[in-house]
Amino acid sequence: MVLRGYVPTSEETLQTLAALRLQSLNSDFSTHAPFPRLEELFPPHVLHARLPPPRRRTPTKCRGARLRAGLLAGGLWGQALAKQRAERDQRLRGRLREEGASTMAAIVEKWKLLQGMGRPEAMAAYVALVREWPGFGSTLFDVDLRTSPVGTGPQRLWLGIGAKAVSLYKPGEPEPLDSFCYGRISSFGASDSSTFRLSVEDRDLLFETSQVDEIAQLLNTYLVSAAARRPPQPQELATSPPAPDPTTPPQGLCPMAGPWQLRPPVGSFHS
Repeated sequence: MVLRGYVPTSEETLQTLAALRLQSLNSDFSTHAPFPRLEELFPPHVLHARLPPPRRRTPTKCRGARLRAGLLAGGLWGQALAKQRAERDQRLRGRLREEGASTMAAIVEKWKLLQGMGRPEAMAAYVALVREWPGFGSTLFDVDLRTSPVGTGPQRLWLGIGAKAVSLYKPGEPEPLDSFCYGRISSFGASDSSTFRLSVEDRDLLFETSQVDEIAQLLNTYLVSAAARRPPQPQELATSPPAPDPTTPPQGLCPMAGPWQLRPPVGSFHS
């Protein structure tokens, strides 16, 4: 998840995590130690984000357009464009290699500082750093949230499934946009093979995703686990329990919205 960019943190911390991984794999720094590829230590998208965005072409005048049309007829303009693209791609690859070498050098310097640290200590330090993210322990899924306004496209989000709550993140942001403890979720399931529905109290959230079954199975697993851990209430232990007070919220993460209703992984919702 770190390498795929699912742990939002600073580049400095990502370099430290890479150094701890090297210490865990190879022990102390040595020029003879086998070096994994950078993409096995550091998220590649961070390096790509450093590259300059492609320049947008400015509109040209009619005369220039007629000239290009003439050149295109002879194939010269197409060849010129192909050459420009090849040169641009070569420059970007060169820049990417430079950024990669600089990042690897920084990782190695941090690795040298870990001399004497054993593998268990390196692993513990790695996990301790990752645990600083509030979403640690969640499984993240790339989803597109369907929005209700007409003409508004879906919003790309991370759907985080954790042991205590379901959270929505803007990709790369450490804090969730919203979070729902399981007591607030009344039902979930698939409305079709690529749409997952989550009903939270009086809201219905629709997510477009290719992992509908995986999300439903994981949610069900956490539900069963949470129900097994919940201690019985005093009224449940009594021989003749009194009727529960509707004004008293039940114990748990948050007030229950209603009984869980697990929908089939593939099927349709009924009103």
